[in-house]
Amino acid sequence: ARPRRRQARGEARIAQLLRAAADVFCTSGYTASSTNAIAREAGVSPGTLYQFFPNKEAIAVELGDRLLDRWRETYGAAFDQSHTELPLDRLLDAVLDPLIAFNCENPAFFVLMHGSEIPGRITEAHDTLHATMLTRVESVLADYLPDMPAPQIHRIAEMAFMVFKAGLDLVMASEGEERTAYIQELKTVMLRYLDPLVGDDASCPAADGAH
Repeated sequence: ARPRRRQARGEARIAQLLRAAADVFCTSGYTASSTNAIAREAGVSPGTLYQFFPNKEAIAVELGDRLLDRWRETYGAAFDQSHTELPLDRLLDAVLDPLIAFNCENPAFFVLMHGSEIPGRITEAHDTLHATMLTRVESVLADYLPDMPAPQIHRIAEMAFMVFKAGLDLVMASEGEERTAYIQELKTVMLRYLDPLVGDDASCPAADGAH
């Protein structure tokens, strides 16, 4: 029982340090942050921090890995195949709402995925995740547009994905009612781009029982 208690205390301390790191990264940016600032935010000595992490990069990698795991779960649920049975406006709600909510609730994710001088391991994992998400977007579009050539679907998917990322920048830079307004603007842009291509009356294999 004693080793398990020590392990539980260690995990709690790591979680405490990662929460502090997330706050410091969001406040100061990754480059300007330091292990001393993270330790101070966590209410522990630098020596205590170094018992768990050798440097700032190791903290960022661990935090990034955990956030990326949660992001995979979020977009996996957002791109559930059953959502292709929905009208386009409701599909966009079902897909975009959890993705936007995750970023708003975890601003450190945005900092680590978009900041400069981020450890290469995080950048590589993010690039892999980007490619996977793009494939999921293409899959959804292919369900709605079964007769469209794959290269064209790829271009539409990339454009939609880049529009989402650009809109998310505005969402994350705003708060309160302004953030809500930008979320609605983002959905409006996405709908007006995709609706002429897809349309609510477009035949979808999922809706026709093809899957």
